[in-house]
Amino acid sequence: MGTKNSTLIANYEASPPVMSDSALLNGVMRVAQGTVALAAGDTNDNDIVHLAQLPSNATVPHIFIASDTFGGSATFNVGIYQSSGTVVDEDFFATAVADAGAFADVRHEAADINTCGQKMWELAGASSDPGGFYYISATLHAEGGTGGDMSFVIHFVVN
Repeated sequence: MGTKNSTLIANYEASPPVMSDSALLNGVMRVAQGTVALAAGDTNDNDIVHLAQLPSNATVPHIFIASDTFGGSATFNVGIYQSSGTVVDEDFFATAVADAGAFADVRHEAADINTCGQKMWELAGASSDPGGFYYISATLHAEGGTGGDMSFVIHFVVN
């Protein structure tokens, strides 16, 4: 029977022990949460709803999103934007999420599981941490046309 250690265990068992990044072990979970009231004109294809700004060095273990019915065949993507509003990857986390859904964790719906523990700047494809913030945003993927609420709870770790 073989045994494989995670990096956290390997760091702990090293001689001398190696400190793991506190965002990955013993970090403090923080939250960004709220509700955005969307008018009928806010739920059209390619409309963008910026949900929260997160520090570039944050790790993101969970993104929960829920929404009312937006009409039509409304779906939305969940992705990353620069704080300037420029898209990085509009469906990095989730693709074509159906509206009228209860809270669901969409963090790894489209993102590969090996992105677990990566910082926002890594998720955004930067070669080093630029500092500042990235937005987590929902981009309407199919026409809705009616108003409603979109609520979110985003857990992140910065230490």
